[in-house]
Amino acid sequence: MTSFSNWSLGAPSMQEELVRDRIQTLHREAAEYRRAAGIQRLQRARRDAERASVRLRHALLRLV
Repeated sequence: MTSFSNWSLGAPSMQEELVRDRIQTLHREAAEYRRAAGIQRLQRARRDAERASVRLRHALLRLV
């Protein structure tokens, strides 16, 4: 009984492992979300730049 209780003190419990795993999963999911949000911002910026380019082109054509 003593060896079992000593072992359980040194080894992480199943619940601790599950909590640690869940925390790691949440960190991974948060990183993926940040990457996806960054990609969406980049795509939006590209679309906005393209629209601005089209507007500028049309304005320049009107001047000619």
